[in-house]
Amino acid sequence: MGTALRMSADFETMLVAMRDAAAALRDAEIPFALAGSVAIYARGGADTRHDVDFLVKPEDAERALEVLEERGFRSEKPPEGWLYKAFDTNGVMVDLIFRPATGDVDDELLARAEPVEVYAIVVPALPVTDILTGKLLALREHNLDLGPCLEIARSLREQIDWDELRSRTEHSPYAQAFFAVVDGLNLNGS
Repeated sequence: MGTALRMSADFETMLVAMRDAAAALRDAEIPFALAGSVAIYARGGADTRHDVDFLVKPEDAERALEVLEERGFRSEKPPEGWLYKAFDTNGVMVDLIFRPATGDVDDELLARAEPVEVYAIVVPALPVTDILTGKLLALREHNLDLGPCLEIARSLREQIDWDELRSRTEHSPYAQAFFAVVDGLNLNGS
């Protein structure tokens, strides 16, 4: 198998954790959506070495964490108050995000998730537009790395609803900086 087609052991370990956590949430009938970099990978973007992100509604977050604990994950409730963390036996971090930068996770957001197959399991994954919206609205003065957002825009530009993305992020000056670069590079085809 060629180097480009070979999956790194670290990434494969992360996908196993994603699959185990997704199966646990599914089996417990907790509504969720795959988000973040693994959802980008599932939609054809680059693989990642970060963590696994799942969105759950605030009222389901405690139960979701309990379900993962029952499956052998070690849990943490960080002081930030917008997510819980679970770690599988290999130390892979799974974030259960219930209050992202876009606001509380709700039925409407979860309903936009579409089934995708990733590592032999079908999971609901957020559309690229929703993922980019969250990433752009999370940008702050001391966290202003446009690189990951531009990588997503470059690799998955056909899957982005550019008008919707602009509308959802128009109040953010940091998102406007992203659009200046996108427009300059003609990544959105306009």
